[in-house]
Amino acid sequence: MEKYSRRRAGRRKRGSALIEITLLAPWIFFLFVFVIDMGFYNYSLIAVENAARIGAEYTSGATSTVADQAGACTRILAELQMLPNLSGVASCSASPLTVTATSVTGVDGTPATSVTITYTGMQMIPIPGFMMGQLSFQRNVQMRVKS
Repeated sequence: MEKYSRRRAGRRKRGSALIEITLLAPWIFFLFVFVIDMGFYNYSLIAVENAARIGAEYTSGATSTVADQAGACTRILAELQMLPNLSGVASCSASPLTVTATSVTGVDGTPATSVTITYTGMQMIPIPGFMMGQLSFQRNVQMRVKS
């Protein structure tokens, strides 16, 4: 009789572990998806920040390139080529990527350049009610003109 009751108690423990895993599995899955999406978002953000810096570095090289949007666009597209929705993009004048390069006066009164990038990305896995829609951010870098 004692052997039979030990066997039933062992089955109950295994059954409760299965129920616990079944209840926790969706939460663990959504946590995993959220971490993957946040990694994608952070990667895109860092890439856009670097691209803005590269564009500003190019336009600040000489007074003749201060407002050269085409040259800045070429360098920015080369920097952002690994982002998923920019594979077929050849210009920087419409969504998902907009680049503007303008001549400005710096905070110290010297000539400067300002490069602004607006990037509209996409989510890898949209989570209904929590993370829907597109990722969109804008970065602006100002640098003093070297000449």
